[in-house]
Amino acid sequence: MDLRGKTVVMTGATSGIGASAAQSLARAGARILFTARNKRKGEETLALLLRANPDAAHDMVLADLTTLAEMTRAGETLAAKAREVHVLVNNAGAIFPTRELTADGLEITFAVNHMAYFVVTECLRPALAEGARIISTASMAHRSGRLDFSDMGLERVGPASYSMAAYGRSKLCNILWTRELARRLEGTGITANCLHPGGVNTGFGDNLEGPGKAAFGLIKRFMLSPAQGADTLVWLAQSDSVEGQSGGYYAKRRLVTPSARARDPEAQGRLWAFSESLIRPNDPAPPTRKRRAKA
Repeated sequence: MDLRGKTVVMTGATSGIGASAAQSLARAGARILFTARNKRKGEETLALLLRANPDAAHDMVLADLTTLAEMTRAGETLAAKAREVHVLVNNAGAIFPTRELTADGLEITFAVNHMAYFVVTECLRPALAEGARIISTASMAHRSGRLDFSDMGLERVGPASYSMAAYGRSKLCNILWTRELARRLEGTGITANCLHPGGVNTGFGDNLEGPGKAAFGLIKRFMLSPAQGADTLVWLAQSDSVEGQSGGYYAKRRLVTPSARARDPEAQGRLWAFSESLIRPNDPAPPTRKRRAKA
């Protein structure tokens, strides 16, 4: 896709692979609209984007993507600013040291890493251009993820296991949701794919405590740079080789088969229905139907 004059909307663009990807896409000619939780970091990112492509009207929306109301406000504001979106990048994410609930009563990792993707994308779907691409950052950590619909608050997970259990589950949700979204977008020309960026040396995990923090510190010296981690994301946004391809999970620019849990069509449908019930609680639940898993 030639990004000159196109609009790219991003969450998680103020640091790490998101910041690197945003600047690369801006240099390719795109206008970048992004969310920022911190005003100072948002303004710094905006300055870097203007340096990369001074001819584009880059803009930001301040939002704390931990609450459904803020996710919705951010999505609607981005839609109003964009008018037409050619690439949507869902990249905002975090890992948390201890279990906590958001103002909506949701486990915070699920809220930030999955529901923000779901809500922002739903708000922007009417603004997606013909041939638009939705790209979401998942992770190889999905392979350790377990999705138990009877324990969405992770109340049965012990404190020692919580952090990685919550993160792995959220990344599993990213792939399940991407595959269900791709199914729902069939015939529209709009595609949805996700990726594993690799282990990247960023500020991710700096908020952890104890053994988790020590482990992250030890392996960071062997990790990829943000630019290396952003490579597959940038490639998915631009490459002609993925034109029309949807529902895929990519790593190192290659289509990879995710875990069996991530390919479960029943879980994909249940996760969508559960997510939708959180933002449209008064809508009647659609009838469930079993579908054959795709490879």
